[in-house]
Amino acid sequence: MSADSSANLTATLKSLPADMELVLKVIPMPADCNANGDIFGGWVMAQCDLAGSVIPARHAKGRMATVAVNEFIFKQPVRLGDVLSFYSKLVRIGRTSITVLVEVFAERLRAQGEYIKVTEATFTYVAIDDDGRPRPIEKA
Repeated sequence: MSADSSANLTATLKSLPADMELVLKVIPMPADCNANGDIFGGWVMAQCDLAGSVIPARHAKGRMATVAVNEFIFKQPVRLGDVLSFYSKLVRIGRTSITVLVEVFAERLRAQGEYIKVTEATFTYVAIDDDGRPRPIEKA
């Protein structure tokens, strides 16, 4: 990895994405820490799944289920005291499924007003009927 690309992994931002929707904001608590004192990756994944479901819920208009985590990248550790902002945008609407991108930004406790992208993920959700079978998504 070049010095330039490595610097981009830890670059701080002064603003958050304008082309995505803020769907969740949360502060991890001490119970969410692993033995190293960082926040559990599984906790971050669960929050991303919740955040990712917000936009598809508008289109599914009923029950839906997570069917795939297409990609999940931990770019930086999440620390106790971080304020996490989860942004999402629609990637694709299929016949029964919806794919979204989720990006997570941390505002560090000691660096208020600066943001670091800590995670990005792509999820696919499927609209399901009362029996748990895929159902078509009504087009608007």
